[in-house]
Amino acid sequence: MSKTAKHIVFSGRVQGVGFRFTVLNVANRYGLTGQVRNMPDGSVEMVAQGRQEDIDNCIKDIQSSFIGYISQTHIENIESHTSYKDFQITF
Repeated sequence: MSKTAKHIVFSGRVQGVGFRFTVLNVANRYGLTGQVRNMPDGSVEMVAQGRQEDIDNCIKDIQSSFIGYISQTHIENIESHTSYKDFQITF
């Protein structure tokens, strides 16, 4: 299985609305590893590793769950990190 990694930043009204917990649940559903955390500027940062298709579907599911809350999604490819063994909310 070819593993890829993406750095995603969601902007909008994404803090204080259960966003990170939803991301955790969706990422676990797709078997992804990585993390999600609130950023000081009010955005939410996600690092996701797994199959390309699973990451893309995870992002689509998150966007669908928060229509009207997410104003922008910035996605970039990054290198995989072996330190991620599961998906976690970090602080």
